[in-house]
Amino acid sequence: MTAKRNDPLVPTRLTDPRPVVAIGVLAWFVATATVLLAGEPWREALPICYAGLAVGVLGFTLFLAQRAAARRGSKVAQRGLG
Repeated sequence: MTAKRNDPLVPTRLTDPRPVVAIGVLAWFVATATVLLAGEPWREALPICYAGLAVGVLGFTLFLAQRAAARRGSKVAQRGLG
């Protein structure tokens, strides 16, 4: 017995990860700038800020690469990225 699913469609603007990732990278950039401007008391937090920036940029780059592969029809690309 198979039941028919009746899920409402979620708007595209709520499923698009690009704004969330961009805001996250921007937040790490602001945190890095704040730590740099704060001076010596916050110098211990600087490597964490750099790591957050690096992980954010790397994640966004991987997402864009996977989306491009999905669009060109690569067999190894993730599904549902547009």
